[in-house]
Amino acid sequence: MAGANLIYGLGMIEMGMTIDYGQLIMDNEFAKMIKYTVKGIPVNDETLAVDAIHEVGIGKDFISHESTYKHMRSASTPKLINRKTRESWEAEGSTDIHQRSLAQAKSILENHTPDPIEDNILAEIRSIVEEAEEELGISNKK
Repeated sequence: MAGANLIYGLGMIEMGMTIDYGQLIMDNEFAKMIKYTVKGIPVNDETLAVDAIHEVGIGKDFISHESTYKHMRSASTPKLINRKTRESWEAEGSTDIHQRSLAQAKSILENHTPDPIEDNILAEIRSIVEEAEEELGISNKK
């Protein structure tokens, strides 16, 4: 099915009449989390740490085991959701997810430099625009 991976409406509020950059950043993160989950989470002896369970023993500490370190970054790793202690969150300014999202959006707008579009692609876009202008009778060509 075409467009099956399309996620619509990111950043939209007020029934799509307004775009909120903070909401856009949040929705992007949520979409990444959804896509991660939908593609499936591998369940096998390695991801279940079967060998580590045998090695360490049931009911013991697995946090410091190398298999935990190896796999902890393979899970969905959202950047905006704060999973720190309340004390850490307060020490960092007690910001909510929308405030953190707006800060990220502002940083992107201030610092991001997009890759330049290749000349052949620009020429193709210009050709499409000129063709549409001629069809609509609004061409500037004389």
